[in-house]
Amino acid sequence: MSFVHALTLVLLSALAGAVEPATYLADLRAELQKDWPHNRRVTVVCHGHSVPTGYFVAPEVRPFDAYPHLLRVALKERYPKGVLEVICTGIGGENSEQGAKRFADDVLAKKPDVVTIDYSLNDRPIGLGRARAAWSQMIAAAKDAGVRVILLTPTADKRSDLANPDDPLVQHAAQVRALAQEHDVALANSLATFQQFLADGGELAAVMVTGNHPNRAGHELVVPGLLEWFVEPSTP
Repeated sequence: MSFVHALTLVLLSALAGAVEPATYLADLRAELQKDWPHNRRVTVVCHGHSVPTGYFVAPEVRPFDAYPHLLRVALKERYPKGVLEVICTGIGGENSEQGAKRFADDVLAKKPDVVTIDYSLNDRPIGLGRARAAWSQMIAAAKDAGVRVILLTPTADKRSDLANPDDPLVQHAAQVRALAQEHDVALANSLATFQQFLADGGELAAVMVTGNHPNRAGHELVVPGLLEWFVEPSTP
C-alpha cells in the first residue's frame, strides 16, 4: 500500500465519527462565552503517558511546550471571558491499563467537563485486546459520570512505519478511531496529522525531540485536532 493510499484511508475513517464538532461541546462553548457572574469554571483533564505530561529528552519535562498547555493558551485566546482549567494527569511510561486503575481517583475526582485520553504509544507492549479493554473502561466511567471524552490517536514514533497499516502504532490508532465510533465520543486524530505532515514533505526530525517524544512543533500539530471540538465551526 502506498503512503498516500494509507493516509487516505486514515483520513476517511477520521471523518466517519459518530459525534460532530458542531454539537458535541456546544454547551461548553456557550459557558466559555458567558460574563461574570453568570459563568463557571470549565475543566479539561488530559490523561495519558509522557507525551501530554511534557517529557522531552528524559528526564527533562517541559509542560509549557506540551499540548495540554498549548490547548489552554489557544482556548483563552478565543474565550477571553471564560474561566478555564486544563489539568494534566499523565505519568511517563504508563500504559492504559495503569491509567485505568487510577482513573476514578486522579481524573474523575477533579470533576472534569472533558477528559482526553492518550495512551497508544505505550500500549503496544500490552497489545490491542488489553488496550481496548482499558480504554473502554475509562470511556464508560467518564460517560457514566456525565463527562465528555476526546480520544487521541498517537503522536509519531520515529521507529514506526506510519505508511504501513500493519505497523503496531498504526493498528492502535485504528483501534482508537473505532472506539470513538463505538462509544459515541470525540476523536482527535493526531497520527493522521503527523502522516499529513510527512505527505507534505515534512521530516519527523523537525517535530520530534526523541524517538517518540514530540518537540513543541510536534505538540503544536496535536492542538488543532483538539481545538476543533471547542470552537464554533466556521461557516462555509
